[in-house]
Amino acid sequence: MTPSAADSPADLIISACTVLVHDDQERIGFARDAAIVVRNGVVEAVTTTAEAADLPAAERIDAPGQAALPGLINCHTHAPMVALRGLAEDLPTEEWFNDVVWPVESNLTAKDVELGARLACAEMIRAGVTCFADHYFAMDAVARVVADCGMRALLGEAFFSSQGPEGRERSLEFALRHRGAADGRITTALAPHAPYTVDDTDLAATARLAGEHGLPVHLHAAENRDQTDTSLARHGVTPIEVLERTGILDTDVLLAHGTGIADRDLPVLQRAGGRTAVASAPRGYLKFAWPDTTPVRALRDIGVDVGLATDGAASNNNLDVWESMALTSLVQKSAEGDPRWLTSRQALHHATLQSARAVGLGNGVGSIAPGRRADIVLVDLSGPHTQPVHDLAATLVHSARSADVRTTIVDGRILMRDRELLTIDVPAVVRELEERLPALVDRDHGRRIQQYDT
Repeated sequence: MTPSAADSPADLIISACTVLVHDDQERIGFARDAAIVVRNGVVEAVTTTAEAADLPAAERIDAPGQAALPGLINCHTHAPMVALRGLAEDLPTEEWFNDVVWPVESNLTAKDVELGARLACAEMIRAGVTCFADHYFAMDAVARVVADCGMRALLGEAFFSSQGPEGRERSLEFALRHRGAADGRITTALAPHAPYTVDDTDLAATARLAGEHGLPVHLHAAENRDQTDTSLARHGVTPIEVLERTGILDTDVLLAHGTGIADRDLPVLQRAGGRTAVASAPRGYLKFAWPDTTPVRALRDIGVDVGLATDGAASNNNLDVWESMALTSLVQKSAEGDPRWLTSRQALHHATLQSARAVGLGNGVGSIAPGRRADIVLVDLSGPHTQPVHDLAATLVHSARSADVRTTIVDGRILMRDRELLTIDVPAVVRELEERLPALVDRDHGRRIQQYDT
């Protein structure tokens, strides 16, 4: 229903833009010369610019030449790892973990995590990311940053079996303590690291706790083919089959990466008792020279949503979901040998509704429609690299860049306007982080938080 001028003022009206919309079959479309009316953090109406012209509003944004999209969602990252960006380059996976990343992470303090998360959130806001799923350590600090900066997040405190039962208990305590925090913008998950670092007993206990407390599970699984081959050789089952036999697949679960998902895993995932989704971060797979990528088409065929992700900046070098969207389309074309797959509209579907469902927010975000939370980004299409526009979906996926995002809005609150960040002081964060880097990156102590041996 279109609001009338007699109503109390809307909190925000965005007008004169082109709005990405979904029809009742979830097909992507575009409403031209449109306006979005926002009240109490929710989209009240998507109408025309003319119909919204006389509506009262506390704040207005006129956005000619801009496209309004649902805020992008980074479905799997380790936000504080921006502090390690560029530290471990051109290395195979095992050396990357054992020689650099896990030794450095043994130095982490809560303050390092907080500063890394703050810088990461600034980067994501500037790239049009309004929500992220994080899986890391000292997550109380990340929750504080999310509350401060205005983003939305699914957060989990990661644990290994080598930490003993205390690790699993801390993950549960964190999830219960922060669930629904930041005015509902924070949701939480249990976060066992992976089947190769968390044993079957801990995985089964995690599944029971998830069921008892109504929590999802977020973990790495079948990250690459080597992990799957090693699991088969050692245990006779794939990592996905481990998740089934321990009950993890009876919970709502978000699986990170999945490039090692085997054909035999597909019926296992199809019969999973909970909502199962996979987060794909193709840039990292290319950097590590993994032979496979997330089998998006096969997962689509069995009804598993695939959300877009970046992983941490230590492996991906950036938190740019815009780039992940373009790479997903291109890598899938190459992997399938079919230029008709994955189309630009399909890529936009993964970036919006599928990503929202992957992080358990499919009923609240992921589209711009009445009743949805007002998580919106405005993308400037006036640059020479986005003109002319013959196919707007293709322009958004393959021509536009994260730097074209002009405005980022979460729950109706403007976090960036005309490229100006409003909730994070980046220079101050960078100065403090740089002072701490020498102690953080020291590896002379010979410690590491875990041994990578799959």
